[in-house]
Amino acid sequence: MSIIIGADQAGSALKEIVKDFLIEEGHEVVDVSRDGADAVDTTLSVVQAVNEADGNLGIVIDAYGVASFMTATKIKGMICAEVSDERSAYMTRGHNNARMITMGAEIVGPGLAKNIAKSFVNGKYDGGRHQIRVDMLNKMC
Repeated sequence: MSIIIGADQAGSALKEIVKDFLIEEGHEVVDVSRDGADAVDTTLSVVQAVNEADGNLGIVIDAYGVASFMTATKIKGMICAEVSDERSAYMTRGHNNARMITMGAEIVGPGLAKNIAKSFVNGKYDGGRHQIRVDMLNKMC
């Protein structure tokens, strides 16, 4: 499993903090950020890399997390959540089988961003009754 991470200019500094943290935690992290790329292009790069292997997860950081979220949810089969707290990050894996989250650097600070990333990466899909919703989400777009 790889964690694919990306950020536009507004999220670049926070992305580096989260990336370093995840590497320290022992995760394989692939940074697909490109200088000058906006939130849409960065998100599409993350989605593409996440979709290369079933176990991959993605994190995109922009100013507010919204542009990245809206972009990711336009891609068929990509379940993504914009999160600004640890519980939502964990639960979106457990109940929605989300493979990607977005965060806003103008909303969350470094400590919270690390906790969000850790909660998301360590979350496990519960399956069961949630599969009906996941199937519905995967059919969209």
